Amino acid sequence: MIVGIALVLLLLWHARTLVLTVFLGVLFALAVSAGVDRLQHWRVPRGLAAPLIVILFVGLLGGFGTWIGPTVREQTIELRTKLPEALGKLELWVRSRGGGIIATITGLSEESLPKGPPPNVAPTALDSAAAGVPTPPAADPAGPSLRDRLLAQLGGVGRYFLPVISSTLAVMAGIVLVLFLAIYLAIDPSIYRRGLLRLLPRRSRPKTDEVLGAIAGTLRKWLVTQLIAMVVIGSVTTAVLLALKVRAAIPLGILAGLLEFVPTLGPTLSALPAIAMGFVDSPQKALAVTIAYVGIQFLENHLLIPILMKQGIDLPPALTIVMQALMAIVFGILGLLVAVPLLATIMIAVRMATAEDTG
Repeated sequence: MIVGIALVLLLLWHARTLVLTVFLGVLFALAVSAGVDRLQHWRVPRGLAAPLIVILFVGLLGGFGTWIGPTVREQTIELRTKLPEALGKLELWVRSRGGGIIATITGLSEESLPKGPPPNVAPTALDSAAAGVPTPPAADPAGPSLRDRLLAQLGGVGRYFLPVISSTLAVMAGIVLVLFLAIYLAIDPSIYRRGLLRLLPRRSRPKTDEVLGAIAGTLRKWLVTQLIAMVVIGSVTTAVLLALKVRAAIPLGILAGLLEFVPTLGPTLSALPAIAMGFVDSPQKALAVTIAYVGIQFLENHLLIPILMKQGIDLPPALTIVMQALMAIVFGILGLLVAVPLLATIMIAVRMATAEDTG
């Protein structure tokens, strides 16, 4: 038994990317199944409704991308070229105030700050490459600047969190797998549910079926809520950034909408580049962007999510952050995406099992 368990765990570890992709496919299938159930009331066959919903969803995304693509492309180029400048201005702003606690937070200790007036922001290799002018490396007696450190750390984040998307072919294969899983699971979910129950002892099947029903209902509600929140937050953030005249407002708003799928950590990660872009114009604009993101998240957590997610599972915030960090470190970006629904699945099963034992 021990050897068998070890072999199963080893197989799951080697197939971890496939397992997590299948889990995403099941999540998407739950959302598609909700739409299929509604269409079935209108006498639309499930075999037709499921592919129709998936094709319509992909078509809407493709049409939206085609419509907004040129603007996003231009502003993304501006974001890539202006972000180092924003980080340089942030460093000058910190140095002009003599360091202090801000320098400690950003990693620019007072000992590393050069004496005298703040230096001019010299073009980095990224800036020179964008302009087509080669720049020889220069020694900095005060050590690497803040933006050099952050850009280097972002490169390190890519090595740890993005190993799955290193190949375009692998990404496309994963997307196709998720779409086809969603279609087939939504057409006849009961056949897979019955097959899973037959693997268990007969006396455990009723309780397991009840747990699976609770998990499916909660995850479906959570996923639909997240999709609506992604659209709302992305639209509101884009409108606010455009009103504040922040550079590259549209890609920053789209980034905020996409990262909304990752609760707790996603909004924070999406706010950082927007705040940095605010520093391109002034520290006051960066402060306004910060206040705007905090206000949007406050309204989301206290107004939007409670309206959409009534009677949903209450996940402890500390446990959620720990689960997200652990899954991201061990499994990469896919682990970060499935961390919250996986935690919800575990907590539902544990709560129903403990309720049965105590009852």
